[in-house]
Amino acid sequence: MLDDLQSLLDFDQTHIWHPYTSLKDPLPVYPVRSAQGVRLTLETGEELIDGMSSWWAAIHGYSHPALVQALSSQAEKMSHVMFGGITHRPAVELAEKLVRMTPESLQYVFYSDSGSVSVEVAIKMAFQYWISQGKPERSSLLTVCGGYHGDTFQPMSVCDPVNGMHSVFSRVLPKHYFAPAPRPRFDEACTEDDLDALKAQIFSHHDHIAALILEPVVQGAGGMRFYSPDYLRRVRELCDENNILLIADEIATGFGRSGKLFACEHAGIEPDIMCVGKALTGGMMSMAATLANEKVARGISEGSLPVLMHGPTFMGNPLACSVANASLSLLEKTPWQKRVLAIEKQLREELAPCSFMPTVADVRALGAIGVVETHKAVDMARLQKFFVDKGVWIRPFGKLVYIMPPYIISPEDLSKLCAAVCEAVSDSRFFG
Repeated sequence: MLDDLQSLLDFDQTHIWHPYTSLKDPLPVYPVRSAQGVRLTLETGEELIDGMSSWWAAIHGYSHPALVQALSSQAEKMSHVMFGGITHRPAVELAEKLVRMTPESLQYVFYSDSGSVSVEVAIKMAFQYWISQGKPERSSLLTVCGGYHGDTFQPMSVCDPVNGMHSVFSRVLPKHYFAPAPRPRFDEACTEDDLDALKAQIFSHHDHIAALILEPVVQGAGGMRFYSPDYLRRVRELCDENNILLIADEIATGFGRSGKLFACEHAGIEPDIMCVGKALTGGMMSMAATLANEKVARGISEGSLPVLMHGPTFMGNPLACSVANASLSLLEKTPWQKRVLAIEKQLREELAPCSFMPTVADVRALGAIGVVETHKAVDMARLQKFFVDKGVWIRPFGKLVYIMPPYIISPEDLSKLCAAVCEAVSDSRFFG
């Protein structure tokens, strides 16, 4: 039994793999004792203002009473039951909410237990759709560079092939088609020149492309880039013109993060398949969903193999469904959009001084996302300690120092996050 803090940390560093870290030379970790609202309390008693929403999921902050109550009440009734041959009220109620909140054409819901798996399901839906249409040769995907869709194998295969986190697996990943990352920024129009390379891929490989997959408007872990909604509109048109399914990965952007309930709304488009996760449960539980329209659902269900060939063990978990119901109800009852737009305004104003610093390449903000992109990669361990010493939790990666706070954050706490970022990027010691 580990009975002191140092023993706990020593065991952790010796035996536990953390995300994207080495066991030989692991990055330092900070032991959290509890989390409440927008604050993490370390085992040492220090409090940190959370600027990451636990990788963008905890939109209501931590330990929100409505979510805790939903979890507790459901646990007293039924924590889990197989979804094969059985249904339950939390799953049905959640599907009703998702169908109502997402784009109108998305009427069919498939549950899974993580965002990456929801992308696997979306890709499988697309492939099985074309098999059902008698066109099994349409077994490739088209995407854009700069994207990130998860760490399981099919999602890895459509992440950025050069600058992504998965290039080491290039020999074993499925091979798909890539177009350049969208060029026009969020507030710019999309020209035909911006689409030439994408159109060339469609023209060359049309007969083999099952679907085009991308993150709408916001490319997340692949670079934290915001691109033109006009580009996304033209992508939808190109997919329609060439009978290619469109998959929208809204795992990071869904449920208000970009300033719209779903980022597709910036462009006024509806995908054929949509993936949601992260904020679905307000960061309380791991859960995701893949939604499909009538074309995809009927296309699969009327095929030679009329069942979707997927079924996770914890699919439709009652605990996760109950918490997700509470989270989405809470979102609908609160002025989330007003809060998110206020966060965007404050991020723009308070991160702006960074744009004049020699270490900084770009500063941008959209919704509750603020990004400072630097010329050189940051020293992760050193910068992380600096932030903790400043009383904030910000997790940079590569050349990106960014903030994605809970929607409930106060202006005072957000100012502390922004000030810490500005101070950090002004110091050349934090860069390799």
